[in-house]
Amino acid sequence: MSGDPRIEAYAKLLVDECIDVQPGWQVIVSGGMLGRPLIEEVCRQVALKGAYAVQRVSFSGTGLNLPWAQNAPEELLDEPSAIEVHPFHEADGWVGIEAPENTRELSALPPERLGRIQAALRPHIERAFTYDLKWVGCQYPTAALAQDAGMSVTEFEDFLFGACLLDWAAEKDRMSRYAERFDAAEQVRIVATETDLTLSLSGRNGMVDAGGANMPGGEFFYSPVEDSASGTIAFTEFPAVYGGREVAGIRLRFEDGLVVDASADRNEDFLIETIDRDEGARRLGELGIGCNPRITNHMKNTLFDEKIDGTVHLALGNGLPDVGGTNVSQIHWDIVKDLRGDGTRIELDGEVVQEGGRWLI
Repeated sequence: MSGDPRIEAYAKLLVDECIDVQPGWQVIVSGGMLGRPLIEEVCRQVALKGAYAVQRVSFSGTGLNLPWAQNAPEELLDEPSAIEVHPFHEADGWVGIEAPENTRELSALPPERLGRIQAALRPHIERAFTYDLKWVGCQYPTAALAQDAGMSVTEFEDFLFGACLLDWAAEKDRMSRYAERFDAAEQVRIVATETDLTLSLSGRNGMVDAGGANMPGGEFFYSPVEDSASGTIAFTEFPAVYGGREVAGIRLRFEDGLVVDASADRNEDFLIETIDRDEGARRLGELGIGCNPRITNHMKNTLFDEKIDGTVHLALGNGLPDVGGTNVSQIHWDIVKDLRGDGTRIELDGEVVQEGGRWLI
């Protein structure tokens, strides 16, 4: 793809709009080696802003040193190298570019080891959760991502750029109208087959993602009141992917904000192991509403799937401090629920605002 003008437009979007790089900033530019054209173009755009680009390239595209993570003594997993984490304390910006050779690469790492690494890193990337460290996560089109999406590489390239290179000012205006109704609501109810879940947004305002910390954008999101989720939800339309593993047919029952019953049609043991990882993993950290008009199909790619127009996603685990979330966990697992079918709806304080994936407001 070297020489494709869309790469320059994509890089300018990441640098100019998503994190708004300023002169003198130190910007981490990390990614898999297959993303070299975008990594290099982002570094060029950072340079044109009069800022420093600190390049960090991984072989696997996962962001983890897998041979080390698989073989290091367990006590080292709990205390990351000071050199490794130092940039996250000092940097002003971070552009993270996923460019995997194999989207299931992390499945080679036992979940318990992955969890310990994530828990150890958490204090050092807290600035990203509060946006003191301006960041954006994105993807570069690789054969692995295209294969998961059921597309050729060329088709996936066109899809990715189509979903990212939108008029984000117009998209922000559109989504803000919906978000204002959620901001004014006390209770959200999600209804579908095997699903009747209520949660509270009382005292919480949302954030519209339109060219911000995720690219593609195309959602608005909240951290629900931590003890409010009650009822059931069935994620039976799409499989959920986390840590390189795929779990199908997830069903959850909540009481007082806590998952008290969980099952899955496939990989249930992994589901239970993940939500038992720490005290916060059985609570909700996020409710997101997908709105990207260019994303209509599920691709086993959470960065895109959570933005499907007519869906919602719930994240188990870590809350989002910038929207009032207080739940703390080493996991943040976004699981997508399709609301485009018959009999599905979203209610705000008893008023139906979306039905069959179509807005009524």
